[in-house]
Amino acid sequence: MSVSDKVRSPCVQVCALDENDMCIGCQRTGDEILRWTQMTNDERREVLRQVAIREEKVAL
Repeated sequence: MSVSDKVRSPCVQVCALDENDMCIGCQRTGDEILRWTQMTNDERREVLRQVAIREEKVAL
């Protein structure tokens, strides 16, 4: 798999975990951030789906 085929990280260079272990920049958990480079594209897509749900909750 080439680099261009990999699902890209949602990182926005605002790296700080809140009291719930959630990054305030990209809405990933600390564990998701640590495991990102070892995840398959399918796993990454699932994390991105979860990130979208978390972002909706934050926007409310």
